[in-house]
Amino acid sequence: MLNNIVSRRSVLVAGAAAATAATVGFHTIAADAATSTSPVRTGKAAPGGGTAKTLVLYDTTGDYGWLGEVYATQTANLASHFGSWTAAPVKGYRSGDLKNYTAVIYLGSTYDEPLPAAFLTDVAATTLPVIWVRDNIWQLTKLDGFAAKFGFTSGLYDFADVSEVSYKGRTLGRSADNKSGLMNLSISDAAKVTTLATAKKAGGSLPWAVRSGNLTYVGEIPFSYVTHEDRYLIFADLLFDALAPKTAERHRALLRLEDVGPDADPVQLRAIADYLYSMKVPFSVATYPRYRDPKGAKNNGVAEDYTLAKRPEVVAALKYMQAKGGTLLMHGYTHQYGAVNNPYDGTSGNDFEFFMAHVDSADRVIYDGPVKEDSAAWATSRMIAAGAIFAATGLGVPKIFEFPHYAASPADYQAVQTLFGKRYDRGLYFPGVLTGARYDYTRQFGQFFPYTVRDVYGSVVVPENIGNVEPEAYNTHPVRLPSHLIADAERNLVVRDGVASFFYHPYLGTDHLKELVPGIIKAGYTFVSAETMLNG
Repeated sequence: MLNNIVSRRSVLVAGAAAATAATVGFHTIAADAATSTSPVRTGKAAPGGGTAKTLVLYDTTGDYGWLGEVYATQTANLASHFGSWTAAPVKGYRSGDLKNYTAVIYLGSTYDEPLPAAFLTDVAATTLPVIWVRDNIWQLTKLDGFAAKFGFTSGLYDFADVSEVSYKGRTLGRSADNKSGLMNLSISDAAKVTTLATAKKAGGSLPWAVRSGNLTYVGEIPFSYVTHEDRYLIFADLLFDALAPKTAERHRALLRLEDVGPDADPVQLRAIADYLYSMKVPFSVATYPRYRDPKGAKNNGVAEDYTLAKRPEVVAALKYMQAKGGTLLMHGYTHQYGAVNNPYDGTSGNDFEFFMAHVDSADRVIYDGPVKEDSAAWATSRMIAAGAIFAATGLGVPKIFEFPHYAASPADYQAVQTLFGKRYDRGLYFPGVLTGARYDYTRQFGQFFPYTVRDVYGSVVVPENIGNVEPEAYNTHPVRLPSHLIADAERNLVVRDGVASFFYHPYLGTDHLKELVPGIIKAGYTFVSAETMLNG
């Protein structure tokens, strides 16, 4: 049910964090997310000066009660773009708690979750923005006076196939695998209800999101079965209405060159740098400083192991890229793990470094959990070793980190937060990070962001949200050409201050870039550097 699209060279996945001691309307919050038994968590704002305070409430009961934390984690990540947030089980709500916040978001993921009467009463009476997602809206609409005030009541779930949702004149996708249905509200006073987004089904349509006064209702969980062009983007944009309604329209693009190591072709690197410089496009270069092929998979059975220090021509090309507007990122140390297939051939650039994985009989990449040595100290040692190579070659130690294949454990994210505080990736998140419970590595989940966030691990995350060019299908993933990325960028225009951020492998040459870069610009985006995003 959750989105975990695994790519050989990158992964659509995501992450969670330590909270600081603070007192909120619920109770005093413990300081350590990894050890605390408190289900209440707070998070700080991403850069940009957002001052909103968001209360995120979620369900916890039933066989799928764990999904409440999953959805709350993703909502908290998005909310950080606008300011600070507090996430807690709705069952702990007390009368008046919401008055301490700018807005409240309730995630109804458990059918007939027993909601506190105080919560229902406060939501019906407040003038603050409220976003109610999916289940249990019937507990709210049956309150005396609700229909007269808001003009609608709950209806029945409609389980017709819905593959598209329209919003702001654009069509966004909805996975055919999603059979969870949409709430079809009963609208009693159309003058009071505005349909914000419309789901299209065979022979008709139904509201995907509506607003009446200060209450916004979304008819399904927007975090399930998410793809690049997904209706999830609608939810990401609706948060502006509740948390930053005066935000001006702005659309920025980012380009990251991926998997550049000591084995890179310096001629290709220079050619790409020249093209991007000619287009006035700043870019990032995700670089791992040590190349390993312990089994000789790419060298006729002869093992190889060397660093950038042994490839001065590559170092010179990287310095050339820096001079042409490139910024180096640390993309792990070796971008592979040990002398095993993880999951491919053990070579740098192909395999995972901080997480174990294998390819199953259906040709899917399956995550197996942290590596056996996993700890913050182990991860830190690899990052420090990588930094030493960057420094010794005169490239300078990168200030932003990207996990190979976007996969790591909470301990690894802790190491990055301590050493860098900034990432440029999609993280990997687990139940237990938000609540302080034991991490559940069997239910990892992913999330991409259409704007800068400070995720639940505490790090500022520069977004990557439209993927990459892949001329050939691999594993279970289809071909993706520049036209696909441009189309996704156009759909992302529904996010009023969003980005179109992609990565590109230099070994593909410049031809695809010569289609992709002008296409993104024509769509209405301005290319900026990763550092620009760190300022909001």
